[in-house]
Formats: sequence, C-alpha cells, structure tokens
Amino acid sequence: MNKTFKIYAVIFVVVLVIIALLEMNKTEVTDWRKNFEIDEKSPFGLYVFDHEAEFLFKNKLQKVSVNPYDFYENNEKKQHNILVLEKDIDLLSWEKIMDEVANGSDAMIIKQQFPRKIADSIGFYTSNFNEAESEVLKLTDKKFLNSFAKIEKFPGGRGFTYIKPEIEILGKIVSPNAEDQAGFIKAKFGKGHFFIHSEPLFLTNYYLLQKENLQYAQDVFSYLQDRETLWFTDEKSSSESQSFMRFILANPALRYAWWILLGGLLLFVCFNVKRKQRIIPIIEPLKNSSVDFVKSIGNLYLQEGDFHEMMAKKAQYFLHKVRIDLLISTQNLDYDFAKILQLKTGKPADKIAEAIILLQKAQDPYAHVTKDDLTKMNSLLDEILK
Repeated sequence: MNKTFKIYAVIFVVVLVIIALLEMNKTEVTDWRKNFEIDEKSPFGLYVFDHEAEFLFKNKLQKVSVNPYDFYENNEKKQHNILVLEKDIDLLSWEKIMDEVANGSDAMIIKQQFPRKIADSIGFYTSNFNEAESEVLKLTDKKFLNSFAKIEKFPGGRGFTYIKPEIEILGKIVSPNAEDQAGFIKAKFGKGHFFIHSEPLFLTNYYLLQKENLQYAQDVFSYLQDRETLWFTDEKSSSESQSFMRFILANPALRYAWWILLGGLLLFVCFNVKRKQRIIPIIEPLKNSSVDFVKSIGNLYLQEGDFHEMMAKKAQYFLHKVRIDLLISTQNLDYDFAKILQLKTGKPADKIAEAIILLQKAQDPYAHVTKDDLTKMNSLLDEILK
C-alpha cells in the first residue's frame, strides 16, 4: 500500500464519519411550501391526490403533460371533462379550453390566480378577502350539508368577490374574521360549464389524508359528468422521470453516497494532476550551417591565395542573379549588355563598364588577378545589385 493510497483512504474515512455525525444530529424539517406537484410527498404536494385520482374519476382519467393548446391542435376529442389544478397556462391554451367548453365539454379549474381576460370572459373576479389562520370550505347544496374541509394550515384566503348574476354558487368559504365568501362556482359557457374553485389546498397531501376532507373532494368532483377527464399537469411532473439518476436522487442516503463518489473522484483528479511520466529531453533543432560553410570556403581560398577562383565564383553568382532577377541575357558581356544593365539598375555607366571589365577578367582563365581586383569587383557587384 503506497503513501498516496493511504492519504485517499484517510480522507474518505474522515468524510464518511463527518456525514454520519451530521445525519445522526439532523432534524427533519417539514417543507410547507405550496408546490402542488404530483410527485411530492410534502404536505402541500399532490402525491396522494395523484394516486386517488383514478378512483375519484372512475378510471376515466387521462393525464396530459403538454399544454392544452398543443394538445388540442394535434388531437380531436368528443365532449369530455377538463381538469386544471393550480397550473400556469398561457392565454392561447386558455382560449383552447374555452373553445372546448363552448362545444359542450366541462372544465374543473381549481386555481387561485386567473388571467384578467379569462376571468372577465367567464364572469367573475377573485381577490384576497381574508387573512385568518383557518377557514372552512362548505358546499351549498343541501345534499352536501355534512361535506366540508377545514383549512387550518396557511389558507389562501382568496374567494370570488364578484360574479355575474347568472353564475351559480356551489360552495363558500367560512372564515371567523370575515363574511362568508363564494369559493366554488358554476358558470355556463356555450354548451358546457366552468366549475371554478378558488382554494386548491383541499387536494394536497396534508388535507386529503383527513377522512372528512376526502369526502369533500369526492363531492366537489361529483359535479362533473361521468365521462373521460383530461388532467393537464406540469410537464416535468406528469410522469416519473426516465432518468437513470431518478432513483438515486430520490433517496437521501443514495444521494449522499453519489455526491461522496463525485467528490472522491474530484480529489483523485486534483492529486493526480501532476505529470508522472519521465521528463522528455529538450532536443535542440539542427542549426543552419550554410553561412559557416561559406565562410570556411572563403577563408580557405584566402589562405591558399587563389583570388582568381574566388573572382570566377563571384562573377558566376552575379551573372546568375542578373539572369534570374533582372531577366538579362549574360551570354555576351558587350555594349548591349552594359546598356540594359545600366537601365535596369540605374547605376552610373562608368561603374557598369568597370564591373564588366572585372567580370571578363574573372572569366579569363589566363588572366592575372590580384587581391585588390577581387576586393574591387566584390564591392562593385554588390553595389550594382542593391
């Protein structure tokens, strides 16, 4: 067992001990947020209602995860029931629901907030009328006199402060600090009806687990006809997540284990980020020794005193440059050649003439060449080619 592995093992054990201590001293906190999500088991989730809905609607319930506009654009339905439970809906979807109701369907809307345009079209207005700590929901029909739901945890206190005369009041909200307020209404709309309830809390887990509240929920839904019901739910909670992580993240113990695993992998990467392979030696690139070679050859000629050979090579290089760069024929170093070279280079004619004499001398294998000739020719040719 090497030293690095021992360090990892100690860190892992320390983390496990810390988490175990935190779990032992952890106090369960109840989540009282009004989330209205069908997969939430918190007090104000809809987990219980989701499992009881098939019984309430006599196995004629269909949950729809897309918005009403998209659904009705792609599906044609005969007259049916529509259920919307505390779901945010866009105006186009509201208009689709209203079209379906006008054609004979019934819509049960259990929601606190409504777009003003939709509320005006149906004929009601809701507002907060009471801030009491509890309220009682009752139905007005005599056959439901014993049906009620007591809301003692965070009631919404929202009711119908205005309704059109032709709208029927099916239920009311009884509060100790205010007059009774309409909380459940029935509005005829075209060939169908809207059933609108302003307090969705009675369908949450906390209240449905109380027997008397379950009876109230059954009586509320009894106003809908016995036919297919479409329940428009939130897309994210309409069905169980298909992610392979769903089971792990849904269980606290497995979730903690997952985060520990990810943390351990992160530590492993951090400790092993250093390169462990042997150092790669730096290989110097090959140097260009052409200049050194030329200097060496030049020094060799100087040491040997072979000025004629050096002049011949300089002349050969100069004439090559003239042919390539200036596009002048160098076959005959005569007057025409001198004239053209003087025109293209712009150098004085006397220097051109002197350079040609030295070039001819360099090309003559029997000519006597001195060091001064070599120096002078080198200077002249370099000046001409500038």
